[in-house]
Amino acid sequence: MKTWFFGLGALVISALAWPGAAEAEIFSLWVRSDGSTFMPKVVEAFNADQREHKAELQIVPVNELVQKYAVAAAGGTAPDALSLDIVYTPAFAAAGQLKDITDLAEALPYFGQLSKAHVATGTYENRIYGLPFSGDASVLVWNKTLFRKAGLDPDRGPSNWAEIRADAEKIVALGQGNKGFYFSGNCGGCNIFTFTPLIWASGGDIFAEGGKRATLDTPQMRDAIAFYRRMVKDGLVPAGAQTDTGANFFAAFATGKVGIAPAGSFAIGALNAQHPDLEYGVTYLPGKDGGWSSFAGGDNFVVSRDTKKIAGIKAFLEFAYSLAGQTLLARNGSLPVRGDLAKQALDGLDGRYLIAANAMAKGRTPYTPVFNDLINSANGPWITMLNTAVFGEEAAVEPAIRTAQETMQSIIDTAP
Repeated sequence: MKTWFFGLGALVISALAWPGAAEAEIFSLWVRSDGSTFMPKVVEAFNADQREHKAELQIVPVNELVQKYAVAAAGGTAPDALSLDIVYTPAFAAAGQLKDITDLAEALPYFGQLSKAHVATGTYENRIYGLPFSGDASVLVWNKTLFRKAGLDPDRGPSNWAEIRADAEKIVALGQGNKGFYFSGNCGGCNIFTFTPLIWASGGDIFAEGGKRATLDTPQMRDAIAFYRRMVKDGLVPAGAQTDTGANFFAAFATGKVGIAPAGSFAIGALNAQHPDLEYGVTYLPGKDGGWSSFAGGDNFVVSRDTKKIAGIKAFLEFAYSLAGQTLLARNGSLPVRGDLAKQALDGLDGRYLIAANAMAKGRTPYTPVFNDLINSANGPWITMLNTAVFGEEAAVEPAIRTAQETMQSIIDTAP
């Protein structure tokens, strides 16, 4: 994956002044293609609802949006607003390319009900530059049919690592090519999404001090690596997991030949639509001895620094946070980001979405302005460590952890 440059500079940004009486405005809005199901519907409904303000939407390929926005922001051609992957919000805020929307955020009567993980990644130096827009969460899925055949309770998913291991062994014992567990072993983004919650739920973390210190060299990291490593070594995981860069993130589970897999809440809709006969359950990603955690993913709504289209943007956000807006999001692939409306917005949908919504509401998101270099880069320290430590020789585990710790800290320390 490319390394993005944001044109960092020391810029002083004034807080927004939100006018009481506003003139009609047409504002430009970008979204990554991952949001191409829900965003057009939200924009269409907003435009139909409004007499004064209109949004003009552009959908950008998911792998191009960050670079395209960085170039546009540096060149003075940025859209007025965009829906931005929450992990990149700190980078653009630190680069001085986003508008301070603290006053708007804190004036919302339901501000305290908005996804806390999203708000946290949207906050830079105690000011808010991004507000929650779309939501996703990491969960654990299990194949009820395979559980039943293996003599396991099909209505009870594993609640700790020992149970995952024991259930996976029984699935493999069925033979016929069945495997107990699957994960995309060569995908940094996939593993930050589904592996890190195992560490969080066990009392560890990968960053501290607001992203200024890497904390990979911990007992919790070693335990989580050993957990995956032993399952791989003992044949509970398909061999293809080692080279999977994310193409089979949940597709392997969808074949019906995998008993247990970490996934995202987006998998619920995809499995229901594409594999309606697959009987599966959804539960939380557990810690070593119980408890659970989740990665809170999705997008933040951010405003470009130099935009003057404030009134229209404010109206759009208020519509998106209404019950109508949250319901549109929920019915088109996003978890609601407003907690007090989540149950209403999900009413009538698959009940497994409520588990995912609860996971996101209590979920976490790693905070760092150099997320791409640390985590998403195909040659970065995160995935290099995991690939070496999980699939390599036993003697390589400790050096892999120590090297990743040192490399991450060096990248953090030398970042602009």
